[in-house]
Amino acid sequence: MGKKYVYSFEEVKHANTEEWQFALGNKGAQLSEMTAIGLPVPLGFQITTEACRDFYVAGKKWPAGLESQVKQKLAELEKKLGKRFGDKKDPLFVSVRSGSYVSMPGMMDTVLNLGMNDDTAAAFAEKTGNKRGAVDSYRRFIQMFGDVVMEVEHARFEEILHRKKDTKGVQFDTELTADDLKEVIDEYKAMVKKETGKLFPTDPWQQLKMGIDAVFSSWNTPRAVSYRRINKLRGDAGTGVTVQSMVFGNMGETSGTGVSFTRNPATGKKEHYGEFLINAQGEDVVAGIRTPKPIDELGKLLPAVYKQLLNVYGLLEKHYKDLQDFEFTIENNKLYLLQTRSGKRTAHAAMKIAVDMEKEGLVTKEQAVMMVKPDQLNQLLHEQLDPVAKKEAQVVAKGLPASPGAAVGKVVFTAERAKQLVDEDPHTKLILVRLETSPEDIEGIHVAQGMLTSRGGMTSHCAVVARGMGKCAVVGCGDISINEEGKFFTVKMKGGELRFNEMDWISLDGGAGEVFGKQLPLVEPRMSGDFGILMKWADEFRRLGIRTNADTPKDAQVAKDFGVEGIGLCRTEHMFFEGERIKAMREMILAENTEGRKKALAKLLPYQKEDFKGLFKVMSGKPIIVRFLDPPLHEFLPKEECEIKALAEELGFTVEKIKQVIVSLHEFNPMLGFRGCRLGVVYPEISEMQARAIFEAAIEAKQEGFDPMPEIEVPNVITVKEFRLIKEIISNVAKELDIEGRKIHYKVGTMIEFPRACITADELATEADFFSFGTNDLTQTTLGFSRDDAGKFIPLYIERGALEQDPFQTIDQQGVGKLMIMAVEKGRSVKPHLDIGICGEHGGEPASVEFCHRIGLSNVSCSPFRVPIARLAAAQAAIKEKMKAGKAAPKGERAKKKAKK
Repeated sequence: MGKKYVYSFEEVKHANTEEWQFALGNKGAQLSEMTAIGLPVPLGFQITTEACRDFYVAGKKWPAGLESQVKQKLAELEKKLGKRFGDKKDPLFVSVRSGSYVSMPGMMDTVLNLGMNDDTAAAFAEKTGNKRGAVDSYRRFIQMFGDVVMEVEHARFEEILHRKKDTKGVQFDTELTADDLKEVIDEYKAMVKKETGKLFPTDPWQQLKMGIDAVFSSWNTPRAVSYRRINKLRGDAGTGVTVQSMVFGNMGETSGTGVSFTRNPATGKKEHYGEFLINAQGEDVVAGIRTPKPIDELGKLLPAVYKQLLNVYGLLEKHYKDLQDFEFTIENNKLYLLQTRSGKRTAHAAMKIAVDMEKEGLVTKEQAVMMVKPDQLNQLLHEQLDPVAKKEAQVVAKGLPASPGAAVGKVVFTAERAKQLVDEDPHTKLILVRLETSPEDIEGIHVAQGMLTSRGGMTSHCAVVARGMGKCAVVGCGDISINEEGKFFTVKMKGGELRFNEMDWISLDGGAGEVFGKQLPLVEPRMSGDFGILMKWADEFRRLGIRTNADTPKDAQVAKDFGVEGIGLCRTEHMFFEGERIKAMREMILAENTEGRKKALAKLLPYQKEDFKGLFKVMSGKPIIVRFLDPPLHEFLPKEECEIKALAEELGFTVEKIKQVIVSLHEFNPMLGFRGCRLGVVYPEISEMQARAIFEAAIEAKQEGFDPMPEIEVPNVITVKEFRLIKEIISNVAKELDIEGRKIHYKVGTMIEFPRACITADELATEADFFSFGTNDLTQTTLGFSRDDAGKFIPLYIERGALEQDPFQTIDQQGVGKLMIMAVEKGRSVKPHLDIGICGEHGGEPASVEFCHRIGLSNVSCSPFRVPIARLAAAQAAIKEKMKAGKAAPKGERAKKKAKK
């Protein structure tokens, strides 16, 4: 038997699993799931994602067996419904929809009303007694099929429709008569023939086959590829295709269509949240062309349907135990569900929904922790508009608060322009202003700070994508008039008209739907109580310790407030670039002998000591890993002629002397040059000064009642012998200052940054008290990529499938990861309880944190504002492990401490 490519909805039981979602696409899987639990779903069948993958393998041709299986399921559907596809008396019409294993809203193609031609449309009119509804459906089909399948520009159809409305003096397409729409259809057909050189297809089977081809092909459209890259989704999964019997929301005043969420996806509040349109089809709501009505108004127009819809809210949440985003159609007072999926939500909403559902008994604490995506927490840490400045500023326009947060940036009117400007300068802050966004705008949305649209509602494309990406958005802002060609928008005010041109500053408040006509300052956000509750639950489940990368008491305090358990990396070189410090550092580098270097280092020691003392005070009772000087010395010397002259005058050197030193320190490859522990081996006085500063700071902090816990880290180590040389310097200073006698516990460890260090980790473990992976350098030296230069080609590598993801953003588990596993196994073969952590920015990236959990690291360290992300990711890694193993997850470090007490 060949492969099974096609399943009817009722054929698949228990479809809400990762396996079925991958096999059928999430949309198809959930249609089977809703069918199984008795919800009103129009009948249909689904084509697997494997068929899509095989379609591409076969050179974009249907794989063997697919056509016969589709025809068989179509015949079964005809039998169930008592209708026939293409019949001239009682025709069956279907929709063809895409569906990835993870929802990709609006990124791939859909065709509605498939199977229509002159004969079937006439039969439909006679059968329903609704000539206008039938003709309108036919008009919609030609427009959608012509756009999606035959690749005729969507705007060409809109031009014809708008021209007809203007001729008839009406505003909405619903005001056009059946005869008007027939004329539109004739114009559509003529235009399609002119644009493509082909007649519009009238054979229903040909339409279906072409529609399925188009959905398969939409998997690799630029917008779909961009969306997967931005959201780190698999590019090899393929899309499923859902073929579903049509129900029509455009049959008059007792029909309609809508989109609804079981809770408010912007705030998390348990309330009726959604929109609908009477006498419309599904794409009308999300496209933002007509402004829909709030869902509660449906109760006044169609009370029986509204009552049924409210019941659906509860049924979906009870079954899925999560916020659901569902689409529905009403045909002649009968409700049908067309789709459900886990709703995109803001981070604030995600927190509230998770905590509230646990309180309501819908989910357990573990399930609640799994409901919030770690990367979403970035939204919680986003800055807000300064309330004082906002109060004094004038609101120039007001729209719908589609996605909360603040956005301050310069106006641009196209996604292409936004991407161009950010490519030229990554620090450019932009706000994308559009009539309405479409899936093609995904790259512009990605780089913009926020979006402002004049059309659309709370469930429009812009609103849904903005919430999912954590972007601020104000939509449906009818106060503004946009001239995209002229690159400006205007706002009518009491005193006249305001005009905003491209690159003018504006500010948005996504939570209030307000637009301000100037650049407003931003302030740090405030955390809700739900944040604290969820983080507390996360700490109960995680095993990994969470530390931070911090060089100043201020950064350390921020991280401490976010629940950090220590500092995993304090970079001492950052302390040398201020005021008198850089002067003393340069004096040390220019010194001609050991005595001169020691004299200069003596000037640096008080500064270093005060820096470390400040950190010990903030992190009292928590470990602090202090990394010895790491970068090459030439980085501290001036480069400009004027700066060299000023330094020469200040220190009493000749310009020639300074230039000679600069030339002597020049390296062809500084990353692999004279840096890290190599500095301490050649100039031991540098390591001696840093050790003394650390220990003297610890002594003074101890005397003032604090509990310092220094852990000294030696960077760039490749042999145990060089590590031993530096460790001996540290130990001698510790003995001189009687650190043990003063009951100050300290450790000396090493960074693991090179493949050789991983391979010889068992040797290093004989001397080192801890390891800390420097994954930035380990990635560079393993892959042979320069982090500063690889950005030129890595995006192309990802686009062409040579790499799945940027290895500097998420750990390369197949390469770098295997070296890490080797180092862990070798290190702990010598010291079973060796403390091993990670301190690159990978330490705050969720997939990397999960990997660190799996290979048994002790802790991860990341920047202060990524600490909550790491805490949640670590908890989810432990819960996943428990779910996989079917046994209790190990308790977190805090739980262990409490148990000991």
